Amino acid sequence: MASAVITGTGSYIPSIKKENSQFLESSFLNADGTSFNSTNTIIIEKFKSITGIEERRYAKNEYKASDLGYFAAKKAIEDANVNSEEIDYIIFAHNFGDVKNDAIQTDILPSLASRVKHLLQIENPNCVAYDILFGCPGWLQGVIQAQAFIKAGIAKKCLVIGGETLSRVVDTYDRDSMIYSDGAGACVVEYTANDNSGILSHATQTFTKEEAYFLFFGKSFNANLDTDVRYIKMHGRKIYEFALNNVPQAMKSALDKSGIEIDAVKKVFIHQANEKMDEAIIKRFYRLYKKPIPPGIMPMSIHKLGNSSVATVPTLLDLVLKGNIENQEVQKGEVIILASVGAGMNINAVVYRY
Repeated sequence: MASAVITGTGSYIPSIKKENSQFLESSFLNADGTSFNSTNTIIIEKFKSITGIEERRYAKNEYKASDLGYFAAKKAIEDANVNSEEIDYIIFAHNFGDVKNDAIQTDILPSLASRVKHLLQIENPNCVAYDILFGCPGWLQGVIQAQAFIKAGIAKKCLVIGGETLSRVVDTYDRDSMIYSDGAGACVVEYTANDNSGILSHATQTFTKEEAYFLFFGKSFNANLDTDVRYIKMHGRKIYEFALNNVPQAMKSALDKSGIEIDAVKKVFIHQANEKMDEAIIKRFYRLYKKPIPPGIMPMSIHKLGNSSVATVPTLLDLVLKGNIENQEVQKGEVIILASVGAGMNINAVVYRY
């Protein structure tokens, strides 16, 4: 039976570094527009203790999300050593399209995938390029779609990209703005006749009855600003509780489908949203199997890179595979889990053997 294997990865980490101390002069407000009683020093200290974020990366003014995706895609193609003209699908996962610096509009015409195909100068018209909007789990959902195309026999090579410039859709008066960052990650997924490697199983869910608007576009906390200009907003506590209650179950569903024992899992690559939340998800996941958490099971990049939405998982995977995160590696034949949660509210998980 055919399987889908990741043969190359790439990521782009923007060069502009913004440390927590650079928010000391910010004017943070409550949702009702009132000021906090705490100083920014205390706000930032509490923020770091919860999220783990010390600094994040922002894109240069001249780059848009499609540019970041192109940079990551080019590296993935080179890493996989494939001819770009042989790529059957380019799938670009994002949430806000291309947002120019200091702009108030997103731009998704043409699609970001088409823009990347243009930048790669791929002439083959049978290389189909399209975008998906799936919240933070978008890149992983793109990988799942690539596997479906490959298993259906309609594709042999797919390029999956996740990219975002969240720094351009944040409300600077909202302390949650410190969470978000920019970046891109990509991978090449290829056909293989060996079903012992590659994607072994997956699980995907969408919750919308109560959860659809846990992440949304809303007006600034500063009532003096244009109320028609919208920014990324979230109900943080509700997302935290939702993730803890549902992500471990999705991971278990995917793992049980694969037939792999929990003790065989060597790494869990989870969306870099919040350090405390990710740690709690892992704890609950292993509790479902009544097992202790193995040391070093969860690589982290959030401390230095922040939350770049769809880009976090592919970037983290690329960094580990390239040996760029200390004391973290994946060996041939090892089983890993990739999982994410985000706007929609969407959850997914993939069990993968290298």
